[in-house]
Amino acid sequence: MHVLLNLVTLPFIGEVNIGGGLLILFFLCLLCVVGFEFVNGFHDTANAVATVIYTKALKPMIAVPWSGMWNFLGVFTGGVAVAMGILKLVPLNELMALPVKVGACVVLAVLLTSIIWNLGTWWLGIPCSSSHTLIGAMIGASLAFTFYYKGSVNWSKASEIGLSLIMSPIFGFGASVLLMWFLKNVLKAKSLFHVPTGENDRPPILIRLLLITTCTLVSFFHGSNDGQKGVGLLMLILIAFLPAKFALDHSISDDKILVSLANIEQVLSRTTQTNETDKAAVDSLGLLLTKTKATIAGAATRDDGHIFNFRKQVQAVAKQAKSVDGSPTVQLSASDKAVLATAVKELTKTTDYAPVWVIAIISISLGIGTMIGWKRIVLTIGEKIGKEHLNYAQGATAEIVAAATIGLSTGFGLPVSTTHVLSSGIAGAMVASNGTKNLNSNTLKAIAMAWILTLPVCILLSLVLFVIFHLFV
Repeated sequence: MHVLLNLVTLPFIGEVNIGGGLLILFFLCLLCVVGFEFVNGFHDTANAVATVIYTKALKPMIAVPWSGMWNFLGVFTGGVAVAMGILKLVPLNELMALPVKVGACVVLAVLLTSIIWNLGTWWLGIPCSSSHTLIGAMIGASLAFTFYYKGSVNWSKASEIGLSLIMSPIFGFGASVLLMWFLKNVLKAKSLFHVPTGENDRPPILIRLLLITTCTLVSFFHGSNDGQKGVGLLMLILIAFLPAKFALDHSISDDKILVSLANIEQVLSRTTQTNETDKAAVDSLGLLLTKTKATIAGAATRDDGHIFNFRKQVQAVAKQAKSVDGSPTVQLSASDKAVLATAVKELTKTTDYAPVWVIAIISISLGIGTMIGWKRIVLTIGEKIGKEHLNYAQGATAEIVAAATIGLSTGFGLPVSTTHVLSSGIAGAMVASNGTKNLNSNTLKAIAMAWILTLPVCILLSLVLFVIFHLFV
C-alpha cells in the first residue's frame, strides 16, 4: 500500500507529518520501548522483592504490587539526568540531520537487542543487568551508524557509565560485608539472624518494618534510575522521528534563553584571564553567545530547518561556559560563579528534558511489568546465590546497600545495575556470615558469565541488526 498519511494526530503529541510506512515504524518503536520497560519491570524489579518474600516479611501478592507502585513513583520523581546520559551515548545531532529512517534503524536495533537479551536471561532465571544490555546495544548501533555516516560514539560518556557499572557491584559487595560484620559483632541482635522456616514464621514487627522499608527504597530508587533509561529511549524515538518537535523544549521561550545568554555575557565582561588559553576560551564563548543571539534575532529558532543548528549552539554555549567556570585560572567571584552555573543549568533544560506524558508512559510500563513474570529471578536471588536460606540480617543488609548505591548513582546522573548491586550485596552478606563456603558457585558463575558476555553480545547483535534494518527499511 503506497497511500501516505501525511497528517496524523497522535495523543499527547498533536499533529505530525509522517508517511504511512514511517508511521508504522514509529508505532513499532513505541511498542518496543514500552516492551523494554515492561520486561525491565519483571526482570530487574524482582530483585527488590526477593528479600521481603524469602524472609516472610511480605507475601508475594502484597510485595509485588507494592514494589510496582514505588517504581512508578521513582520514575516520576527521579528527574532526567540518567535519561540524558543514556541519550548522549549516540551521535544524536548527526542523527537528526539525516532521513528519519536512519534514526528508525538505530532505535529498532537498540530496542530489539535489549529485549532479546533481557528475555533470554530472564527465561534462564539468570539475574542480568538491563543497564549493561541497553548500553551495549546503544554502542553497537552507534558504531554501525558511524560506519555509514559521520559522527562517533561518545566514548567519554561510555567510559564514565562503564566505570559506574563495574564499580557499583564491587562497592555493593564490600559495603555488605562491612555492614553485616557490624550487625554480627557490634549490634549482636540475635533476632536479626533468624532463618525463617515454614509459612507462618514471620519476622518480629520491627524487623519486618525494616525489611519492608528497605524493599520500598530499592523499588523507588530502581524506578528513579532504571526507569530513566526507558525515558531516554522514548526521547530517542521522538527526536529521531520528530526532531523539529522534540529536539528542544518548546515550552522554554526565546526570551528566557536570552536572559541566560545575557547573564553569561555579563559574567564574561567581569572576568580576568591570566593566560592565553583562558583568553581563547573566553573569546570562544563570547563568539558562541553572539551567534546564538543572532539565531534568536532571526526568529528562526523554532523552524524545522534551523532547529538542529540552534540545538548545537545552545549545547556549545553551555559546554563552553561550564569549561570557563571550571577553569582554576579564570578569576571569577563566588556570585559570578553562581550566576554562570544557574545560566548553564537553564540552558541545559532546553535540550535535556522529557515531557510529563513520556515519564508517565514509562512509569506505567515499569510498574505493570513489576507485577508480572517476577518469580524466575526472585527464585535465583532468594535461594540460589547461597546454599542456605536468607536470614533477616542478610536481606536487610543487601537492600540497604543497594538502595544507597542506586540512590547516590541517580543523584550523580549515572546508570547502575540494580541486579548486580543487589546480587553482590547478598553475596557479601553471606560471605560475612559464614565465609565463601555458603556461596553457590554454579549460580555465581552463571551471573558472572552473563555479566561478562552482555556487553560484547549486545554490541555485536545491535550492530548486525542496524546493518540489516539499514538494508531493508
